Amino acid sequence: MTDAQETLRLSKRMAELGLCSRREADDYIERGWVKVDGIVVDVLGSRVLPTQRIELDKRAALAQTQRVTILLNKPIGFVSAQAEQGYKPASLLITPENRYVGDRSGIEFSRRHLNGLAPAGRLDIDSTGMLVLTQDGRVAKALIGDDTKVEKEYLVRVEGQLDEAGMKLLNHGLSLDGQALRPAKVSWQNEHQLRFVLREGKKRQIRRMCELVGLKVIGLKRIRIGRIPLSDLPMGQWRYLGPFEKF
Repeated sequence: MTDAQETLRLSKRMAELGLCSRREADDYIERGWVKVDGIVVDVLGSRVLPTQRIELDKRAALAQTQRVTILLNKPIGFVSAQAEQGYKPASLLITPENRYVGDRSGIEFSRRHLNGLAPAGRLDIDSTGMLVLTQDGRVAKALIGDDTKVEKEYLVRVEGQLDEAGMKLLNHGLSLDGQALRPAKVSWQNEHQLRFVLREGKKRQIRRMCELVGLKVIGLKRIRIGRIPLSDLPMGQWRYLGPFEKF
């Protein structure tokens, strides 16, 4: 193998290729479930060239098919991840009683589906709408990776005056935390509500964007992630992402 600078950690390369998350990659490597150019590699920290062929064992593929992704219509007052300041994490709502009766995934609920279930993206405590929780590192990377192209759509109720220049800035031209934001798609839904479509998710991004153009957000709801709409999923209820659905 050539100079180490030309190589990548095997786990990182597997994540780049969308085979799994880096944490999953380490697990698969230790189990002997990864081949590089047809040879099993089971040593953590192994490095590979970008041109080398990486394959997952059938056992890894089976493990991935058993991982679930859950869509939750998060109410106000729940945090996306760990409990903070006395507030409860949204994952507490994932109970058989709160499952949407219209769930058509065909997946039978199991307590093991709660193991390792983590939010793929944040939704503020005072915001509502679609929150994705997943056991699948591939889903998390697709939704929140640095190079994600998956759109997130929001309806945002605002107070204040927005002129043409302000609308132009919302669509492109604002910066947060010293970094220029990616172009957005922002338009009026009605006289009190804006529609935002973003491909990134900085902390409290929409609220901060609105503040920069003189608006105050009084209500925010995420209604779509990629090709999956919130649709008629009731507040506080959840459903599985079906095997036929892709973001």
